Amino acid sequence: MLDRASSLNSLGFPKPPAETRVVVAMSGGVDSSVVAAELAREGYDVVGVTLQLYDHGAALAKKGACCAGIDIHDARRVAEEMGFPHYVLDYENIFRDAVIDEFADSYLAGATPVPCIRCNERVKFKDLLMTAKDLDADCMATGHYIQRRVGASGPELHRAADAARDQSYFLFSTTPEQLAFLRFPLGHLSSKAETRALAATHGLTVADKPDSQDICFVPDGNYAALIEKLRPGAAEPGEIVHADGRILGEHRGVIHYTIGQRRGLGIGGLDEPLYVVKLDVDGRRVVVGPKDLLATRTIAVREVNWLGDAPFDSRSEWPLTVKIRSTKAPVEAVVRPLSATEAQVELLSPEEGVSPGQACVFYEPDGTRVFGGGWISR
Repeated sequence: MLDRASSLNSLGFPKPPAETRVVVAMSGGVDSSVVAAELAREGYDVVGVTLQLYDHGAALAKKGACCAGIDIHDARRVAEEMGFPHYVLDYENIFRDAVIDEFADSYLAGATPVPCIRCNERVKFKDLLMTAKDLDADCMATGHYIQRRVGASGPELHRAADAARDQSYFLFSTTPEQLAFLRFPLGHLSSKAETRALAATHGLTVADKPDSQDICFVPDGNYAALIEKLRPGAAEPGEIVHADGRILGEHRGVIHYTIGQRRGLGIGGLDEPLYVVKLDVDGRRVVVGPKDLLATRTIAVREVNWLGDAPFDSRSEWPLTVKIRSTKAPVEAVVRPLSATEAQVELLSPEEGVSPGQACVFYEPDGTRVFGGGWISR
């Protein structure tokens, strides 16, 4: 008699690939295209779905924007090449309500939002996942670089094998229920070159397509211009003030500045290098000061999504490593639950440029497991 584990297909189901339906979230880029092509080659019942998230007519001018018009065309062409059905779903209203509006409001409030996380949480892994279930899919696969492993207590989230491509920071809010339905076939690959080689093997036209840059709905990375368009009158001028109270000049709108910024402050001629240390939205003031004022040791975190085996608030503290920006390496910390969804995070070594609106993601100290995370509130 076969051992149960050996009788599972590559997606973890005890039946042949041909009897396993998988919806692949296709952005039109090389990663999700390779996922769809590989699963089709293995004989799975693949259904490709691409989301139209915003007015792609305006986005055509921005090369490399995820889910723009050219990307929808590329996803459809991959489906035709590999011989599986492909659908485009209009999620513009959902995306605006769930992601873009909050991005604008957070930016106006002086925060540094991360809309890609909200998109995964509120659109791709919520509405699209429900659509996949409506299509009688057994699971949904994406091109994210992260690993899903089955542990003693169920599915676990682990960092990608390629640390340079790891996207765990953007997926910390994935719930256990969502994780049970999701699959990430690229997480074990050692490099992006390996992904492109697989694309070339399948003869995919997107094999050499550049990676997307910036936030998909922000042309040229000019966040302030988008905010001014969405929230007219948002860029009101005000004072640039030193932390010691001195007025140093004027700014053209708080939305043009971020915590930790040094360049482009427009206050030259001073003896010391100055950084943005606080954004006073109500007072329309940009507060600057020396670099040491950026150092933060204690962080308040809300909306905690916990992926550990024991309940989050079953212990007074968790010794973990945390990542406070997607580009930073995890650092040692003690996470102290205040409730099931709130925590105080103490960094063992101070970090610079911590800003409300960013995510604080929890990791296993000496391993690859992701224990969830939350949103920095102050």
